[in-house]
Amino acid sequence: MSGDASAQMEEVRRRSQSLLSSSGLAQDVKAEVQTMAGVLLPLSEKYRLLGAETMLRENTACSNTLEVLESLSRLVKALSILEKYGCNLTSPTRPRYWRSVKHNNPVFRSTVDAVKGGRAVLFLYGYTSQQPDGLSFPDDVSQPDAAHVAAVTLEVMTLRTEVDMLVKGTHPHPESFRDVVPFLVPPEELEVVGVPSGDQQPGDEPCVPSPPSPPPQTPPPPQASGGEPLRPSTVGDCSLCGAAPSLVCSSCDSRAFCDACDDLFHRHPSRDQHKRDQLQQQPPPGICTICGTSAVQAQCSTCSQKLCDNCDQLFHSHPDRRGHSRSLLAAPKTSSPSLSPWQCARCTTVNPTRAVLCATCERPRLAAAQEAPPPVPSSPNAEWRCRSCTVVNQGSSILCEVCERPRLATRPPAAPLPTSPGAPGESGEKWMCQFCTYVNTSPAVVCEMCNLGGSPPASLQQTPAAAKDQAASPPRPQPKARVDVEVKRQKMMRDDGLRLVQQIREAEKRGVSAEEVYAAIGVCGGSNTSPCDWLTSDLPHLLDEICAMAASVQVERDGEGAEPSAPVVKGDGAKLSRAEAKLAWLSAGGDTNKAVTQLLRDRQVKMKELRSLGFREASRCEEALRLSGGEVKGALSLLQRPLLEPFHQRIWTDQPEPPIDPQDPDKQRTCRRLLALYELPSWGRCELVLSLLQEPGVTFSLEDVVQAVKESHDKDFIKRLLVNECPCCLSAFPRSKMQSLTSCQCSVCHECFRLHFTIAVRDKHIRDMVCPVCSEPDINDPQQLDSYFSTLDIQLRNCLQPDEYELFHKKLTEHALMKDPKFLWCCHCTSGFINDGDQLKVTCPSCRRSFCAQCKKPWEAQHQDLSCEQFQQWKRDNDPEYQRQGLAGFLRDNSITCPSCRFQYALTKGGCMHFSCSQCRYQFCSGCNNPYHKTVCKAPQCSCPGLHAHHPRDCLFYLRDWEPPRLQALLQRSSVDFNTDPSDGSQSEACCVMEQKDEKTESPCGLHTQPGQAGLCEKHYKEYLVSLINAHSLDPAPLYEASEVIRACERYLVDTQRVGDEDEDVFLARLLKKLMEVPLGEKVPRNK
Repeated sequence: MSGDASAQMEEVRRRSQSLLSSSGLAQDVKAEVQTMAGVLLPLSEKYRLLGAETMLRENTACSNTLEVLESLSRLVKALSILEKYGCNLTSPTRPRYWRSVKHNNPVFRSTVDAVKGGRAVLFLYGYTSQQPDGLSFPDDVSQPDAAHVAAVTLEVMTLRTEVDMLVKGTHPHPESFRDVVPFLVPPEELEVVGVPSGDQQPGDEPCVPSPPSPPPQTPPPPQASGGEPLRPSTVGDCSLCGAAPSLVCSSCDSRAFCDACDDLFHRHPSRDQHKRDQLQQQPPPGICTICGTSAVQAQCSTCSQKLCDNCDQLFHSHPDRRGHSRSLLAAPKTSSPSLSPWQCARCTTVNPTRAVLCATCERPRLAAAQEAPPPVPSSPNAEWRCRSCTVVNQGSSILCEVCERPRLATRPPAAPLPTSPGAPGESGEKWMCQFCTYVNTSPAVVCEMCNLGGSPPASLQQTPAAAKDQAASPPRPQPKARVDVEVKRQKMMRDDGLRLVQQIREAEKRGVSAEEVYAAIGVCGGSNTSPCDWLTSDLPHLLDEICAMAASVQVERDGEGAEPSAPVVKGDGAKLSRAEAKLAWLSAGGDTNKAVTQLLRDRQVKMKELRSLGFREASRCEEALRLSGGEVKGALSLLQRPLLEPFHQRIWTDQPEPPIDPQDPDKQRTCRRLLALYELPSWGRCELVLSLLQEPGVTFSLEDVVQAVKESHDKDFIKRLLVNECPCCLSAFPRSKMQSLTSCQCSVCHECFRLHFTIAVRDKHIRDMVCPVCSEPDINDPQQLDSYFSTLDIQLRNCLQPDEYELFHKKLTEHALMKDPKFLWCCHCTSGFINDGDQLKVTCPSCRRSFCAQCKKPWEAQHQDLSCEQFQQWKRDNDPEYQRQGLAGFLRDNSITCPSCRFQYALTKGGCMHFSCSQCRYQFCSGCNNPYHKTVCKAPQCSCPGLHAHHPRDCLFYLRDWEPPRLQALLQRSSVDFNTDPSDGSQSEACCVMEQKDEKTESPCGLHTQPGQAGLCEKHYKEYLVSLINAHSLDPAPLYEASEVIRACERYLVDTQRVGDEDEDVFLARLLKKLMEVPLGEKVPRNK
């Protein structure tokens, strides 16, 4: 048997794989997939490529049945999306972006990524290359393997069909999944479980007495969505009282209850929200599962139904069930229960064999017994019998004449018997019936008048032993009174309406219309699937199915306005689109058959309209409607385009458009051409263009005038727009041909703009790329500079050549690298690089020479185990060349270092204090490293509009004006040693400090030296003394004169107002104290 199933599976697999790999349509292999899903084979043999068993185990690792069903429903959605991916790869017309799958797709995240094993299926399809935002085919793969993808897609479709049948409870062989999916145990293996008695906690359940020996119970099977059982099973008696059950609670471990026990048990607040499902009576064996009257003639292995001949034809006439596999059954030899009369479960009336409804109560044959509602009098004037005392009253009376109870009041329950026994000898005492108030004299349990139980004398009450026995067997709980049918129906309608309104509001937030929600509810209303989720995952498949069904049928009309006849098979298929199918599906309210009919009817109307317009070729009309989504206007545009092509070729291609002549006497023709060609906003603007072009001596082009007229309607303003002088080439251009930077208001012509920045990129520094007119922006402001370059990059992208634009980006990169704290300039050459190491010795990658990363001095072996200060002192003590140079070498070691890029210059600080770095174009003071500003800076109360810098009081900028004895006095005041004699003891007449001259060569200073200045000129000796002052952070303020104190206080914004009548010395002492509170320069070099 297994060999036959394997052969059948292989044959169907081969045929369906061939169909799918050639067409790529899931509808072509739907019947084959249904057949493969029904074949009884092990999962490992049925699914060769897909790890179905592992996928099911991983996705159903749950703790109860409800979680398993939800996991299986999510798996069905994910497999349907994976099926769509596979069909797209095997389709001859693959989508445009078939090579990649994006993870940020919301449908992908909520379906494929929500289950385990989804990406493994994509890997089998060929998406094996991992990308930052998803998966894709490898670059060397130009086409997907259609045969392999079709084989994987077929297994995905088969697994989706099997899991869907498991969820719906229609799988023909659920035992194949016994060891894979938990909580799917066949009915014959269910354990018999008794009612729990000892593990109930106080307060969890009401105190309901149980019978002495309740029969064993069988838990009901798990319920699928919509209340349909997942597989056939039997349910035992009520788990509390042992009566016939009427419903089952899935939240209470699938326990069964009768109506009375359910009302009592689920009245507790912790259980009042449990979901219970009604139990339907199962038909006897051999009886049709639909009508319940006729004998079984056929059995469907696909939907697990046993049907009679009529029900089989009706049930399997639906298009979705036509392909079900059914087998005929022989008539049973034993007498069928349906051949004998049947007894109504409610009113116990014996009905004929073929009767479907009861002749008395008109209830169905298989309906469960329910408590009959109280009879209502047929007429208000008819006599009525009181349900309490049984007295017959007149029809006009409302209250009973004897017991005065209302007419519609039910019989009251019997009062509980008293617990205390009376004296046995008091048998002659009277007692009153609690129902009819009749006073009984005989010692009886029931009333003589109404024959109902009352309150007997104490002698007739039970003994304590009898009362104990009575307490041991309490009566069954009575069910609550039934709610009025009309009230219940109205409440149900109100709840359904509120639920529908809530679903529509949630759908509107996601952009789904109310019509789509209503139609989706009609399809998926019986499941736990949200309408919006169903519209996203399953609606495209349904629309494809509607298109496929409509392509094979046609609607015939008997006459105008007549209902369409039954569809008949048609040979040629219509080309239909999803948009048309969706409109038809919405108009049909979600009914698939009506949607097919409506779709064909709408298509016939559109085809008739196109034929009336002169388009007779049906295939072209159908293709145009498909491409336009069913819109007649769009289809008409597509159909007319080829017809207008010769006209367009003749007008625009063969004959070039003649230029517009402003002097043409036909003014209206010229204005119409201006409107057609240049899209001017009005007829008046066209006349304005002509008037400007017809003025004498005009040199403007037509395009420039049209562009200016589009911007304004003022003639004088337009003339100003047309005449703008370029400050670089002094030529006149219209405003549209001028260009400006974002940092200023200057405008230059396009050619000057391009030439200026081309030369600046090729021959100058990156900081020289400023406005050619005003040299803005300020390059010393880093924040402004970065913002400026970000906008300049956009402007240069379209005006520079590719080579210049690439060089501009290269210089921008170098400029950004110089901001890195690990960036170093080589002291031997002009190269810079990033130093990632932490060693003092670094080697330049350009010149391969080494230097110290901290002091930037050429590397020597003696620097290996010494700090930079110790090495400098060693050179002073041991290096003869260094000792020979004396203070000239000291000044060279304390040379200028750029504070922006840290490039070191072997120059002294004498001369002009305004220094511009040749590497980064940073302008600063060489004495204090503060920046120079070209315009008003951000310093408080700064009003200097020109080039300036803010120097601290210990900067060389101010101290170079002091005489050497005054500087020496400041050093002596702090006990700082300084040199006055040359290092070699010989006084030279010329200063030997090396300087860089204008011809870019180094040569000695050569100025005359004075005795007592250590063999240096006065300028360099002052620089030497100031470097010592800065190295020891000495404040020059104590040596200020009175005028210098006041001037310094004004410079550093110190209040110089006198306090009262203080004398000059006190005033100057107070100012000096406040001045010395102002800190010294933070950036002043203080190398020792």
